[in-house]
Amino acid sequence: MEKEKLPDIHKTVILDASIVKVWKAVSTSEGIAGWWMPNTFEPVLDKEFILHAGPYGDSPCKVTVLDPRNRVGFDWDKGWHLTIELSELEDGKTEFSLVHSGWTPEQAKIRETMNGGWEKIVKEDLPMYLEC
Repeated sequence: MEKEKLPDIHKTVILDASIVKVWKAVSTSEGIAGWWMPNTFEPVLDKEFILHAGPYGDSPCKVTVLDPRNRVGFDWDKGWHLTIELSELEDGKTEFSLVHSGWTPEQAKIRETMNGGWEKIVKEDLPMYLEC
């Protein structure tokens, strides 16, 4: 019998930036480092990379989804999966949606912490990075 999972974390924001600019922010090592954390990401399907999570150490990851200008996804550390989807909107804006899945009941506390962290990262840090 499969273990029960906790709900995925979902975050969506409308960004005042073109889909090209947002795609660069989510699909390059420099971009991801600018709004989230240092990494060795390369936009290559099945490519392994590292997220450098400071005091939490390095997390091994692997690119599992790569659909230029639309979706990027990767497996992350403890059985997690992160998917980012972009949608081009009118007037040069972009809808950014993030789903962080793979939570087990034992991870309830860290999920709660990460949910708050994603709220700030997606709704404050990413838009501020894109203003540059």
